[in-house]
Amino acid sequence: MQAYSLRRPHIGTVRETFAVLHMRVGHSVEYGKEHGDFVVDGKYTFEVGGKDKSFKQIADIPDSYLLVDEIEYAVGNRLPLWLIGFLY
Repeated sequence: MQAYSLRRPHIGTVRETFAVLHMRVGHSVEYGKEHGDFVVDGKYTFEVGGKDKSFKQIADIPDSYLLVDEIEYAVGNRLPLWLIGFLY
């Protein structure tokens, strides 16, 4: 992303791009129309963010998860973003 831009890319864009590129290997990924950043296999809603990201945007959505940068391990539906790299 840095090669195509004169300035540093927005960290949120980098995180979401990383997640989508790795999730789409073997799964259907769609833009989250109403809630979340994207929906995988028509069922699982994901919101991507930094370590302070909250469940506010996906609080009432079943099968919803946070993919969070800068954390080491999962707690409930709060998953480390780096885990998605193992899907590729």
